[in-house]
Amino acid sequence: MKKNLSGTDALRRRDLMRRRGREARLLLARSMLTLIAGFFALVFLLPTVLTFTNSLMSGTELSSNYGMVFSNITASGSGKTFIAQDITLKFIPDMVTFQQYLDSLFKTPEYLLKFWNSVILVVPIVVFQLLVAAFAAYGFARWRGKLQAIIFFLYVILMLMPYQVTLVPNYLVSDWLNILDTRWAIWLPGIFSPFSVYILTKYMRRIPSAYIEAAKLDGANELQIFARVALPLCQSALYSVAILVFIDYWNMVEQPLILLTEPDLQPLSVFLSQVNTGDVGLAFAVATIYMVPTLLMFLYGEDYLVEGIAYAGGIKG
Repeated sequence: MKKNLSGTDALRRRDLMRRRGREARLLLARSMLTLIAGFFALVFLLPTVLTFTNSLMSGTELSSNYGMVFSNITASGSGKTFIAQDITLKFIPDMVTFQQYLDSLFKTPEYLLKFWNSVILVVPIVVFQLLVAAFAAYGFARWRGKLQAIIFFLYVILMLMPYQVTLVPNYLVSDWLNILDTRWAIWLPGIFSPFSVYILTKYMRRIPSAYIEAAKLDGANELQIFARVALPLCQSALYSVAILVFIDYWNMVEQPLILLTEPDLQPLSVFLSQVNTGDVGLAFAVATIYMVPTLLMFLYGEDYLVEGIAYAGGIKG
């Protein structure tokens, strides 16, 4: 009897040692993955941190750190730009100054004009794209058929196409509609973009049919079901889509560069490349202010963004 008990105790101790060994290996693996993820997060954050800290430096300090990197010096006869001397990446300014921000906000009217151009172009696209996508997604989710499947498949194909592929058709259609060099050339393709339709359709198909049947039994029509059942249940998806669409169109360059040849109509994303040819400190300050709206939207709706994409990504059918 004692031998059996001692054998059982030995097995238990062995299992305990094995369990502790597995837990130790798992903890080590998690620690390594955390360190790797932290390293890559730091690497990806360095440009943002560098931009912000450099925007607080004086012009003299920036010139001493970056030399002639922004001077567009050309080699004789080659027409190519090159750097005249080595540059020094510096994250902590010797003396903090907000002169660049004052210059960009109060002494550079082009910046304010381009900033409001970006707002005027992006906000209507976000609002009306969500409105159009919500109605279209509800139709795809509520009614199934071969025709709906074909149309939805075409939506997916259009969503996979990059902007560079669709720019020429957009340009031709805008020219035919006589809306080139107007904001409608940016608004119309943006409002009817298929990305939001795809995300919201996959999300709405997850709505339990029992909710819709219960609303029908209460006498609700399709519009009431859409407004009082579908939209409230898709709140996180709507937030996530709004954030992604805003960030996407806030940073657009190709569309306004091709469809808006009038400089007074172009957004700040196009104007940023021209700022670099002047004061370097002003360029850093403008770039920092330009990042603020997207960062605020991401930080405010991070939970909605993760929930909406994760929920929609796990849908079948």
